[in-house]
Amino acid sequence: MVKTDSGLFESEWAILQAVWEIEPCAAPTVQEALQKKKNWSYSTVKTIMDRMVKKGLLKKEKVCNLYFYRSSISEIQAQRGEVMRTLKRAFNGTLTPMMQFLLEHEDIPEDELSDLEQAIKEKKRGNKGNKKE
Repeated sequence: MVKTDSGLFESEWAILQAVWEIEPCAAPTVQEALQKKKNWSYSTVKTIMDRMVKKGLLKKEKVCNLYFYRSSISEIQAQRGEVMRTLKRAFNGTLTPMMQFLLEHEDIPEDELSDLEQAIKEKKRGNKGNKKE
């Protein structure tokens, strides 16, 4: 099982995003995909990827003389881990104070507010049928 409670470093996010797009992939392919954004050397990418294998974020498979990497977690799992980590650290694990903070202290565009309202309405409708009596 992958433990994402410790959070992901920015470098790990960048590599995961590249791997999710092109997996299975070799380290040189990931380095090339990140060249414009990060300008990392091959050895930097390979080192980070090998550490990610040890952390359980990537899987590594040898085919002939080449190693191919695949993600061990989905994008949703990674996002959930990061959101839950922030929620626990900054808001004692409670969603309402976090949402109130964002609404009070961030300039949220009207279209995003409408999307949030719609998502909440849909969630409420979906939960009505799931209530235990």
